[in-house]
Amino acid sequence: MAEEGEAATVTATVTATGSRIEEKEMSPWEQHSAVISLPRFDYNAPSSLLRHSHSGFLITCTIKREKSATKEVMSILHKFVGDFNTPSFNDSKDPKVDNTTKRRRTCTEETSEECFDTDKTNSTTANSGDGKSLSTHKAEAVTTGSPGLSLVKLTKSGLLLLTFPKNKLPNTVNILSNIIEAVESGTVNSPVWCHRIFPIQATCGLNEKELQEVVTMLVKEFVADKQDKLERPLKFAVGYNRRGIEDTKFVKENSDAFNLLDRNKCFGVVASAVHHVVEDSVVDLKSPELSVLVEVLPLSGVPNGSIVVAVSVLPKNLVATKPRLCIKALTSKTKEGSVAQ
Repeated sequence: MAEEGEAATVTATVTATGSRIEEKEMSPWEQHSAVISLPRFDYNAPSSLLRHSHSGFLITCTIKREKSATKEVMSILHKFVGDFNTPSFNDSKDPKVDNTTKRRRTCTEETSEECFDTDKTNSTTANSGDGKSLSTHKAEAVTTGSPGLSLVKLTKSGLLLLTFPKNKLPNTVNILSNIIEAVESGTVNSPVWCHRIFPIQATCGLNEKELQEVVTMLVKEFVADKQDKLERPLKFAVGYNRRGIEDTKFVKENSDAFNLLDRNKCFGVVASAVHHVVEDSVVDLKSPELSVLVEVLPLSGVPNGSIVVAVSVLPKNLVATKPRLCIKALTSKTKEGSVAQ
């Protein structure tokens, strides 16, 4: 039995005659995971982010409530992203491709740690007495609850990172617009644990060449999409979140290698890219029509000397400018300008 002060639940299997044939003690985690399914961390994601650009979402949430926030944001995204693992979203009609996605599993009462699934082809071979795969319910849980997103482990509390596969590029900005509209209209309940959702359009290394290329590409797309609606001169602003990474020991000892961690230098590179696309553009921090947001991703498991940033070019309806430029909060209870809380 559990020692005094420990939370534990005893479950028993009862036969049709009412006799107890099995008794099992559930740990606190098992009690929690029995009702909340969480995706496992994708430990291959950091290396993929170093090699390829990805889209996705960076979520700020209440510190020490990351698991509750993960459950909450997955439920929200499923409504607006849909089942990303269905054949209509796959590049190939090959059933093997579809089967690969179904090998993803969620944490259930059988697992005791929060980590991401890996493709284990042998995990679905075990059969129950009725001939059905024991892992079928796990595959179904993912295809209905996880829209093809990988949960990436971070080094900072109060943040969640979800990324799409490198060859999938959904319109994350439109998805966030729909979410905010639904929350404001009451169609979707206001989230309790999630504060802000940053829609990542692209990722790249924190260096001048890559950052300038990504910003140039995204600004071109923005201008082409809204060509007839933009005023001249084009007003823009730049936001930059470093999430405390500049205070780490390695960065301090190698500050020359990370010159773009300097806010002014990063602003200069981004502004130069915007001016390259739209010559008659001016900085306006009060009412920008176009906002370029750069977020340093505090990834876990990346080699020293590698810093990845997420970049998005956003319309004015998705940003707040006071007390500083940031993503619009999901609820009015979230303080404007706050970061991971």
